[in-house]
Amino acid sequence: MGINHLHAVPHLTTALTGPLQELETHLLQNQDKIERWFRYQWLQTPAPFYTSVDLRNAGFKLAPVDTNLFPAGFNNLNRAFEALCVQAIQTAAERVCPKACNVLFVPESHTRNMFYLESVAALINIMTQAGFETRIGSLAEEITAPKTIDLPSGRSITLEPLIRDQDRVTVAGFDPCFVLLNNDLSGGRPEILENLDQPVIPPTAIGWSDRLKSDHFAHYDRITKEFCKIVDIDPWLINPIFRKCGKIDFQKRAGEDCLSENVEAVLTEIQKKYDEFGINQKPYVLVKADAGTYGMGIMTVHNLDEVKELNRKQRNKMARIKEGQAVTDVLVQEGVYTFETWGENQAVAEPVVYMIDHFVVGGFYRVHKGRSTNENLNAPGMHFEPLAFAESCATPDRNKAPDANPNRFYAYGVIARLASLAAARELQSLI
Repeated sequence: MGINHLHAVPHLTTALTGPLQELETHLLQNQDKIERWFRYQWLQTPAPFYTSVDLRNAGFKLAPVDTNLFPAGFNNLNRAFEALCVQAIQTAAERVCPKACNVLFVPESHTRNMFYLESVAALINIMTQAGFETRIGSLAEEITAPKTIDLPSGRSITLEPLIRDQDRVTVAGFDPCFVLLNNDLSGGRPEILENLDQPVIPPTAIGWSDRLKSDHFAHYDRITKEFCKIVDIDPWLINPIFRKCGKIDFQKRAGEDCLSENVEAVLTEIQKKYDEFGINQKPYVLVKADAGTYGMGIMTVHNLDEVKELNRKQRNKMARIKEGQAVTDVLVQEGVYTFETWGENQAVAEPVVYMIDHFVVGGFYRVHKGRSTNENLNAPGMHFEPLAFAESCATPDRNKAPDANPNRFYAYGVIARLASLAAARELQSLI
């Protein structure tokens, strides 16, 4: 299959496309109601500044499996839609600080990760086009003076040491209106960012030092029940079953009974839904660290024996995540197959949708040649194929088949917005 960044759509290789097409048809038929409902929701609960949502499309089910409030990967978006990103950034920034002109950007501290730094450069470029002077204040201890880094793309960024001046943070010779945080705070909330006069967006309270995936999906569960009354579908078609399990210590083998009980309960619930919808697939779950990202602390489980027979390597892998943080709570989440593939080799793919404020601004397919349909694709060896979600998310075509380009993408955009709304309510509850 030839790759055209504007129009390419991965093949859906399963025959089980009926239920998903039915879902997409419901979304198209109820588009007016859906858009009115979203407008009301955003008035009640403003959207996060930016969000990325990992989706899985099983043919019979389309659901989010992760929602990131400090997204990287902006360099993987289609550049044809930078103008939409610029407009969305202007809207988001005006909501934070109507007279904003200077923005202090605080990134992750890994200054050697070129993929991440390319994302920073792409986002800074969008901010600049939106009319904001944006400088980068680094939390990294090794940044003691301005450091310019040349990137493979030809762009460059300059990291500067972050300075606290009474109740404000800045970099030398700069007076920022607000702080745009792109650090997920896996290692904790830095004191330098606490109790500031300036807005910190997103707030430090939504970093992984405080946030739990189980809380997010509890909000998402409630939202889907509200939403599905409008479109008249079973919420399970867009909502992964999950349970939370705390007090886990993988290395000491503590909490195994809790984990086994919850894995068994979720597998049983999935099988009931498979039976109800006539789905001939094997249920599986993902056991995930309840806090954290970067695809760490995740394992696929098909039966209880796999939980009871974890070897030392698997336990060590699950015991700690980014920045060496110990895993004590886990989310047992329904595994959603991905039956989308990319390219002639039919590499497994999953869509990732990006939002700025409440606008869908783009996305890409995460593709992994070495993973199967029931595995986490956020792992070394993945690559990205950018797609123009933006135009098609906004303009579905009711005269085309439900799984045609604009309509498939509209469905992606709806589910991503539901996840972003869950994040907005989550944020509201934390601050």
